Amino acid sequence: MITLNNVTISNKKDHRILVKNFNFTLNPGDKAVIIGEEGNGKSTLLKYIYNPHLLDPYCDYTGNQLGTPKKGYLAQEISEDLLEYTVGEFLSHFEIYTSSNSDIWTMNLDLGKFSMEQKISTLSGGEKVKLRLMALLAEEPDILLLDEPTNDLDMNTLEWLENFINHSKCPILYVSHDETLIENTANIIIHMEQLKKKRECRYTIERMSYADYVNTRLKGLEKQEMVARKQRENYKSQMTRFQQVYNRDELVQDRNSTKLNNVKSMEKRIEKGREDFLEIPDVEEAILFGFPIEIEIPHGKTIIDYSLDKLKIEQDEKEKILAEGIHLQVMGPERIAIIGNNGIGKTTFLRKVAEELLKRSDIKAGYMSQNYDELLDFDKRPIEFLVSSGQKEDITKAFTYMGGMKFTRDEMEHKIGELSGGQKAKLILLKMILEGCNVLILDEPTRNLSPLSNPVIRGALSEFGGTIISITHDRKYIGEVCTQVYELTKTGLLKCDSKWN
Repeated sequence: MITLNNVTISNKKDHRILVKNFNFTLNPGDKAVIIGEEGNGKSTLLKYIYNPHLLDPYCDYTGNQLGTPKKGYLAQEISEDLLEYTVGEFLSHFEIYTSSNSDIWTMNLDLGKFSMEQKISTLSGGEKVKLRLMALLAEEPDILLLDEPTNDLDMNTLEWLENFINHSKCPILYVSHDETLIENTANIIIHMEQLKKKRECRYTIERMSYADYVNTRLKGLEKQEMVARKQRENYKSQMTRFQQVYNRDELVQDRNSTKLNNVKSMEKRIEKGREDFLEIPDVEEAILFGFPIEIEIPHGKTIIDYSLDKLKIEQDEKEKILAEGIHLQVMGPERIAIIGNNGIGKTTFLRKVAEELLKRSDIKAGYMSQNYDELLDFDKRPIEFLVSSGQKEDITKAFTYMGGMKFTRDEMEHKIGELSGGQKAKLILLKMILEGCNVLILDEPTRNLSPLSNPVIRGALSEFGGTIISITHDRKYIGEVCTQVYELTKTGLLKCDSKWN
């Protein structure tokens, strides 16, 4: 168990308060998820709980923690020094071989397929997550703090993770964008919001499922708004009636009458009633996101007809074959998803597809890499990434779009490297809109977006008039956006009958 008392965290650079007077106790059996829009401080709060000193370079904080449990922390980003470990060094360092925790052996990770001399940096994104989860479990913590644990995990491991969270004896506090995971595991919702253009923060804690929270919150907001507006309408009607009575001829002529005093008493009663007015709900507005309706791909146009005898990578100065006999044909305006086990080469394959499509002149392709640093210069400001022309009209348009995606003016002036993972993803998507891309090549497009933003993103992509070729393990994305699903296997791409539709 751990208790947080009156925790307040603020950003040193712009003095924005991320968390104010936060109080919470994590008890045995709790599976608590932190939700909220990108940049609202979810990961920052998780870091504070693990080790407040991690925030020293960029945040001020007050408050305290009670309880001294052994904490296991999975960061959203893998540390650079860890990438230089070999698999053997990693396993030995965390004593995974000798751990008594049996859960680490049920993670669908075949250690035998790795060379012990293989560097962690050469593993797929999902394999890195699995190894780090194994390391946490080997240390047998009292509580688990997980920041986006589903990032890059394949379907089998996602199902394992859900089962593990549900049956874990230690309490778990996690941040996740994966609505399906949240729906299937969380029994406490911690909702962090930034209101009034991110000048005011608020948090809500409810001990209920995510589906119940969403429904209860929506109904509560609707009822509160209806009552609040009705109160204001009644007040306006009463004040109109008061003015009519107050302006009657006999009262105008006799300002000292008893009747006038009664009328003034009526005014006081009306004004006093305002003290009990409910506030019109102030919530964090949804993002505005959508592709122009004029973007389209003709039906039946061949977007790609691509064959690859062998999908290979360099590993330990040797050539490793991941898959063979791959053939992909995509016609306009299909929206496809590619799934497959971690390490099978999905990202490697998508890069090859991107190379083919980005050089085409008959289409306008845009590529979202799984690693944002491949596309973004972290030392530049967002506007410098979005606009290269320097024309005032283009700059104004870009700022307008960023505002719709809930970037504050301060965040627009930050360096890209200071933004959250979700905000970086939004920038890449905005770039595709501004450039009029009609073919989107997306590697895990929803991996860092909040469960509150994702429905909007999915809605826009499902209505997109162009073609989408994506890698994803987001089950809601597959069900709502994609028209066809393929699984990459060692023997090629296989069509799937999607169970998510």
